[in-house]
Amino acid sequence: MEPAENPYDIIIEAFVKARIPRDLLACELWLLCAILSIYLPFLNESFLRVIFGIPLVLFIPGYALIAALFPAAKDLDGIERVALSFGLSIAVVPLTGLALNYSPWGIRLDPIIICLSILTIGLCLVAQYRRAALVPEDRFEVPFAEMKQAVRDEFFPREETSRIDRILSLLLLVAIIAAVLTTVYVIVVPKEGEKFTEFFILGEKQKAADYPDRLIIGKNSSLFIGIGNHEYRPISYTVETYLMNMTFDEATNTSTVTAMKRLDRFTVPVAHNQTVIQPYTFVPDSTNYNRLEFLLFNETVLDDQVQGMDRINQSYRDLHLWVSVRSR
Repeated sequence: MEPAENPYDIIIEAFVKARIPRDLLACELWLLCAILSIYLPFLNESFLRVIFGIPLVLFIPGYALIAALFPAAKDLDGIERVALSFGLSIAVVPLTGLALNYSPWGIRLDPIIICLSILTIGLCLVAQYRRAALVPEDRFEVPFAEMKQAVRDEFFPREETSRIDRILSLLLLVAIIAAVLTTVYVIVVPKEGEKFTEFFILGEKQKAADYPDRLIIGKNSSLFIGIGNHEYRPISYTVETYLMNMTFDEATNTSTVTAMKRLDRFTVPVAHNQTVIQPYTFVPDSTNYNRLEFLLFNETVLDDQVQGMDRINQSYRDLHLWVSVRSR
């Protein structure tokens, strides 16, 4: 008597032999195109990045999750799958960002793309495995052939129709294409909004915490400087860092810079809609300072003769940390 076959072995064998469903294959190919449009030169500056990136965030992860949860055709109809795909994507992607925020990697482009890729591919594999466990008649499949034939019959019917019907069908097709192209144009070429630059500093773990505010003479202190360009043009920014001593006069309610020493001056080229975060290390050499100043200039850098509060007030952006410097 031959031993009964393990049902899981049967499913795995069917999973290996089964072809990838076309809807899951489309999700994986869309993911690949999105990654290429984000990282390949020239493509990452074209409209393709927006076209492939938006569905990757708003639709693809949710569709893969729905496919994994409901592999049978009777579970959900097409409209329900599409609606839930948008809803679940809007829920899953922010949760992924929230989890990354509490991880060592933070909310940055590379970790987000890696997490979305792993999530999408993993869910597609689970969906394919669960569909393979069903008989072919019960598996969900997107009826691409039927949809194509329905569109053809609607706009180009085989039976003889009146001229008015043909004209109306043609006008409807033109209107649909025009609406799609208009939507793509609005997404790809958005109206120019407010122009501004982000300038920020982060602690050693690239978070808005744990800033080096207790300094020791001769010992390195580190943080991160970030610049986000939303000026609708590439800009080569200039960053200046200073150690200074500032006193406050309560009688006149004014601050006075009594000492100001430049630590560094360096340029940071930033393309439009790009954020650059780079490490910065400095070494204090005196206990006579109580403030670490960061000044940002765009194309115009002030003359070195302008010092003190005038230089701070005339900079494009400025940040500071109150510090205490000790000898040891």
